[in-house]
Amino acid sequence: MSFRLVLGAVALASLAGCVVAPYPAGQPVYAGPAVSADVVVHTPPPAPYVEVVPVPPFAGAIWVAGYWSWTNGRHQWVPGRYVAPRPGYRYEPHRWVPGPRGEWHLRGGWVR
Repeated sequence: MSFRLVLGAVALASLAGCVVAPYPAGQPVYAGPAVSADVVVHTPPPAPYVEVVPVPPFAGAIWVAGYWSWTNGRHQWVPGRYVAPRPGYRYEPHRWVPGPRGEWHLRGGWVR
């Protein structure tokens, strides 16, 4: 009898972590231009943050992972978010690519 009680308590406790929540209201569903411009800097980006990907807010939503942008002369973290698909475009994740002369290029965004 006690084994079944313990097993039931463990099963109930494991279900307590399963929560389906609506998409956070403060998160943008779409932000940014159709095609990102090439950004060139001479400072390497910091290591990316680890993000937890939430449940998609709608069918077909595309997860845009967070990345380091270049704003006001420094790297600034842009948090991940869901965006609506864009007809005629595909999304390439943002990434910093080292150049041949020590510079860094920010690539990624919507590509035709």
